[in-house]
Amino acid sequence: MVCAHPDDVDFGASGTVAGWVDAGIEVAYCLVTSGEASGDGSRPPAEVAATRRAEQRAAADVLGVGGITFLDHPDGSVEPSIALRRDITRVIRRFRPDRVLTWSPEINWDMVPTAHPDHRATGAATFAAVYPDARNPNAHPALLREEGLEPWTVRELWIADAPRHLRNHAVEITERFDRRMAALRSHVSQVGGNPGLEAGMRGHFADTAARYGLPRDCLAEEFQLVDTA
Repeated sequence: MVCAHPDDVDFGASGTVAGWVDAGIEVAYCLVTSGEASGDGSRPPAEVAATRRAEQRAAADVLGVGGITFLDHPDGSVEPSIALRRDITRVIRRFRPDRVLTWSPEINWDMVPTAHPDHRATGAATFAAVYPDARNPNAHPALLREEGLEPWTVRELWIADAPRHLRNHAVEITERFDRRMAALRSHVSQVGGNPGLEAGMRGHFADTAARYGLPRDCLAEEFQLVDTA
């Protein structure tokens, strides 16, 4: 999972993550920033970053995710730069995943608040890291020459928050909804004052399940799946 901020994965895909963990799949998170630009400005950025890192670790613990990497790119100023592509490529070559889940580089006009520039920049950089950088021995040559990180081919790219017409896969999360919400509630600094969060998200995921023809009372997260093999 490559996300821009702490809480992104828990808003968008933690039910799916819970299912993967339950199936015995090893999952790791890569956070591009530490979320230090959030809040009302009354706390120092370093203090905010420490809080949000701790919240993300607590949320990962709820789901059984052990590995988290923070890349420490500046929150609010993420760009799909060569430096970010290199950093994500490094993580991919170390972890050697079969699939990578990240955010769409395109604007979801149906839900503009989720189309944060950091999300889209992270998606663009991650796609470039998946193809072609991670598999190309000539990309970021110091990773191979100095760090010994061999090329790796990611077979699947899962994209969250893509424009609706591009989404093509639903994951039922009905039995894991409470766990996903417990993970999301770990981000106290972001959602602690939102008593209607569960009801709103339950309705959203019920609508998603209905669009895919799942039985009544089912809940589902949806993605754009891309074969990158």
